[in-house]
Amino acid sequence: MKKMEGEDFDQLVRFFDGMATTNWLSSVHKQLKEATGIWKEKKVLDVGCGTGRFLLRGVKEASHVVGIDLSSEMIKACKQTFTSHEVDEKATFVVGDAYKLPFEDDEFDIAVSTCVLFLLPEPMIAMEEMIRVIKEDGMIAMLNPSLKMNQEEALRYCNDHGLTDFEQKTLLQWSTISTSRHTFSTDQLIDYFTESGAEKVTNIKVLNDLAIITIAKF
Repeated sequence: MKKMEGEDFDQLVRFFDGMATTNWLSSVHKQLKEATGIWKEKKVLDVGCGTGRFLLRGVKEASHVVGIDLSSEMIKACKQTFTSHEVDEKATFVVGDAYKLPFEDDEFDIAVSTCVLFLLPEPMIAMEEMIRVIKEDGMIAMLNPSLKMNQEEALRYCNDHGLTDFEQKTLLQWSTISTSRHTFSTDQLIDYFTESGAEKVTNIKVLNDLAIITIAKF
């Protein structure tokens, strides 16, 4: 499996920003934010931050948020969005690789990754990096497609929930990519993070079990 480069995403900024504001993904982002708890006095990292829409949900309560993405155009969009919301002083955005995060050990309270790790040829490398940069009592939160995710099931979800047009297009595209990339079972995620030192691992099924929110507390 070929690793995707930043340039692969540079032309997709509007698509991914639109996807992040769809009803289906917005609702999952809301659930993910709630699952991570209150960000007050927390320093939060988003690995593969896209256009920064998830971090925007908690920037006002956090001490600082940091987003990293392979795409320079995604990072540019993040900066523009946070400036327009007048919260840019509480955010830092950098172009970088999930395989080699340019941060110190034990730097963050929470590390998040949404709809990203399953795209990587070796997602465990990125997960190891996320573990490295969180504090001893930190948290990792992820959103990934489940083993159930495929085009047939995604289309059924769209039909059952009245998703049409761009809403349907984005979910179906996510399902198509998912079937050619990595998917994780809840047991795999629990075993991995437990063996990596997590004290508690919780998996929350979302989108009628098509995706999984994983919260690993260390």
